[in-house]
Formats: sequence, structure tokens, C-alpha cells
Amino acid sequence: MFFDAVRAAIYSAGFILLWAYTALWVRRYDAALGVSLPSWLLSPGIVCIALGAPIALSCIITFVVKGRGTPAPFDARRQLVAVGPYRWVRNPMYLGAGLIVVGYGFYVHSLSVLLLAAAMWIAVHLFVYFYEEPTLRAKFNGSYENYCRNVSRWLPRPPHGETSSRSD
Repeated sequence: MFFDAVRAAIYSAGFILLWAYTALWVRRYDAALGVSLPSWLLSPGIVCIALGAPIALSCIITFVVKGRGTPAPFDARRQLVAVGPYRWVRNPMYLGAGLIVVGYGFYVHSLSVLLLAAAMWIAVHLFVYFYEEPTLRAKFNGSYENYCRNVSRWLPRPPHGETSSRSD
């Protein structure tokens, strides 16, 4: 588990640095867009970041402890993770990361960052739909199908039904 945690920390740091650099880079287009976002978005931005960061962190910890792997698709978990934040929604890490990016866009009043967040969500949705879900269906057989029946892809809702954190 120690090496899973180290790898997860390295991959997560790389992911954070990539999106942070990208968010900073797209801000150069704010002037060209000519749209000024209202100053009252500062507080909602802080709230989004404050909600998104612990969600993403709890997902990373859950992957390491319960999934015995990392959140990276190229170094995937060995167990189906259907506990912790994954009991509420199938993709909480993407939701947490999206909240952070949207929160940052609000915080710095950047339409460019908000457009980046929208593009990020579209890319993530396509990735989940066309790659991640078919891969998990093949890897975890009936367990993943049962999980999908009981847990929403994007909209968090209270846990219900029987999900399994083990593969078939």
C-alpha cells in the first residue's frame, strides 16, 4: 500500500500541476474575451474550492486504501471502489476537480478559466463514457453493472442499494 500511496501522490501532483498551469495559461485570453465577471463571485469561488479539494483528496485516499491502486487509468486500481465518496456518485474525483477549476475561475473572475472548466467537463464526460466505463465493465463484470444501477454517474445522491467493493 505504501508504494500505491507514493504513486498516487506523484500522479495527483502531476495532474494538479497540469490543470493549474493550464488554468493560469488560459487567463491570458480574458482581455480578448472582453467580459468582466462580477466581484461577488469571489465567495462562491472559495466555497467551490473548499468543497472540491477535500472531495478529490478523499477520492485519492479511497483509491489507495480500498482500491489498492491509484486513480490514474494507466496504473489502475485492483478492486472496484464503491465506498466513501464513490457510494454517492461514480465520478466524485472529476466532480471535485471540476469544482476546484470552477472555483478558481470565480475567484479570479476569469471567463477563460470557466470556459476551460466547461471544456474539461466535456472531455471528462467523453472519456468516462467511451473509455472508463467500458473498461470497468470488462474488468469487474457484474459488480460494476450492479454499481452502475445503484450509483449515478454525475449527480450525487444518498447511497442506496447494494454495491460491492470487490471484483467478480
